[in-house]
Formats: sequence, structure tokens, C-alpha cells
Amino acid sequence: MISAGCAPYGKREGFSGRELFNEALDELFLNCPKLDRRNVEALYVGQSFEIFEHQANTPTGFSNNYGFQNIPSVRIETISSSGGSALRQGVLGVLSGAFDLVLCGAVEKMTTLETPDVSEVLSMGADRPFEAWNGCTLPALNALVAREHMRRFGTTEEQLALVAVKNHNNGFQNPKAFLKKIISVKDVLDSRKVCTPLKLLDCSPICDGASCVAICKPEIARKFTDSPVDIVGSGQASDCDVVFRDDITEFKATKMAAKKALEMSGQSILDMDFVEVHDAFTINEIVAYEDLGMCEKGKGGNLVERGETTLQGSLPVNPSGGLKSKGHPIASSGIGQAYEVFTQLTEVVRIAPTRRVKQANAALTHSMGGAGLDVVIHVFRASS
Repeated sequence: MISAGCAPYGKREGFSGRELFNEALDELFLNCPKLDRRNVEALYVGQSFEIFEHQANTPTGFSNNYGFQNIPSVRIETISSSGGSALRQGVLGVLSGAFDLVLCGAVEKMTTLETPDVSEVLSMGADRPFEAWNGCTLPALNALVAREHMRRFGTTEEQLALVAVKNHNNGFQNPKAFLKKIISVKDVLDSRKVCTPLKLLDCSPICDGASCVAICKPEIARKFTDSPVDIVGSGQASDCDVVFRDDITEFKATKMAAKKALEMSGQSILDMDFVEVHDAFTINEIVAYEDLGMCEKGKGGNLVERGETTLQGSLPVNPSGGLKSKGHPIASSGIGQAYEVFTQLTEVVRIAPTRRVKQANAALTHSMGGAGLDVVIHVFRASS
């Protein structure tokens, strides 16, 4: 990974998805002056829903609008892991030998619709005949996971709230974040109920955003930058719908994708200096701790309660603020995680010293589509 860019997340009134993508591309090229449009051989774009702007076939428009001439431009869609999937397809394209250098990006312009209509669109991420048709939305499915985790393992609403508090503390220092607001456990517990036990501040916000990264063959990376970031592991897996699973307190696809990516990297989760996980709902982060092997099954709530996942803890999680504070423009989140890795493992982008993970050299990103339906894991290491 030789460069990255990210448009600020939020309610970007007056800006189209294409314009947000251009903002991310502008920063990417600014961060790597030696990179030229003519070096780019393919564009992979994650985008979950064309209905927000009533526009399909977006990658071709993005590509030609920005001056990439006649390159393959492909849309990737795996709901909220679309960005992670776009990055993986770019990695595979380079590893195959088909391309020397590609761009992987993602975008979602969500605020064109009112909240009830956005919720209707997002319900498409659940199984239509067995889940959505019977009123089981994504908040409801994740609430089922939370309730069962609480019943079996004693996880508390306060522990869920601590995830939100931690991520808001991190996001408060991130200029790209949407919800730059310090909150308390009491704030979370007192916020409006969405689907018991999940409250409003347990849920990531609807917003707009775009992000992108440039990746290339390792042997040419130094032509463009003195501080490339190596992608040393990549894994992806899928699972059946929530209603058909034997155990809803774990996401099997996370376990399988992480196993593949970590084995490829030759590292373990404990070798990571920080992790960016999919925290669309606070319960997602707690389950991710367990599925990634950061703690024993059922102990995720205890891990966050001990402060182990704060910036000062033994394994910081979501220094960006996560989806919870940075925002969750559906597809963009997976590439946004890679952008955070780029900022933390290089000195190219200036970030607040209090948000920088000390002596970070290795990181893992976890991008999840739906309620554990599709998961993409990447492992990164600062190039020596």
C-alpha cells in the first residue's frame, strides 16, 4: 500500500458520491506525489446500494471523471464489507500478475434518503424471506446476538456501552470522524432504545463517505514512496443467515477469514499493535474480540471493561473511532480501516499524538457484511 485518501465522513449535503470519491482520490495523490494517473491499471470500487443516488455502473463514471482512461473499473458488493472486498480483489489482481498497480476504493452516499427509507434499504442486507419479511432488521438481528451473549456469558449493557465510550474518545481526535463527541456510559444507557438491549448510542450513524488506497507489486513500491505498508495477509469467508446458525454468539466467517489471513502473514493476533474492527453495533466489537482470538469466548465484555482495548491498553482497537464514531457509510468503512492503517504505520498523514498507537508496526482490519454473512480480514506490516 503506497498511498491512501479519505473524504471526511458525515452528512455531506450538496456533494454527490462521485464528488466524495474525488475528494478521497485527491488526498491519495497528494499523499504520493510520485504517483501519476497513468500508473493506475485498474479500479475496484466497493458500493453497497445504487438506490441512494439512483445510479448504477458507478466505477466507470468515477474512473473516466477523474481521468483514468480505458482501465478496467469494477464494482464490488458484499453489503457493509464491500470496501474490504474491493481491497481483497485488488490484492488478488496484483498477486495474479495481471496488474502492477491498482486503486481500491469505496463510497456510500446515504443521506439522500430520510432515516426510515435508509432503514428500509439496509434491511436488504438481511435474508428477505426468512428475516426481513418477518420484521427482523439488522439492529434486531444484532440485538438477538447481544441478548444471547448476555444470557450465556453474563455480558452487561454497561460493557456494551464501554465500547461506544472508548470509540467516541478516539473519534473525537480524528478529523475524518462524523460523531466527534465525548460520551459517558450513562449517556449510552439513557439514549433512546432501538432494539433491546441496543440503544441509539450502541449503533453506528447513517452518513456519507468515501475512501481509497493504492496498492502495487512490492518490487516497485519504493519508486513511489519511502514508506510503503506491506499487505502480508488476506482472507475472506461467508456464512449462512443468522436464523440458520447453531450458535449466534459468534461469527464463524470472522474466525475462518482471520485464520486464513493470519496464517498467510505468519503472525498471530497478539502480534498486532492495533486492530480496526467492524463495530456497526457495540456487540459486534465484543464478539470480534472473541472470534479474532483476543480473548476466550464469552470474555469480550471483560476485555473492554479492563481497558485492554483502549489506546493505552495491551491491544488497541479502533483508534480511528471505529464505525461507531468515525461513521459507517456502508461500503466505505472497509477501505476507511485501511486508510487508518496507512496513517498509523507511516508519517505521511499527520494525526494527533494522543491518537497515535505507540511504535505501531503491524495491524489487522476486520470488515463485515451484514450480521456476519461476509467477512474480510487483512493483515498489514510497516515495510522495513
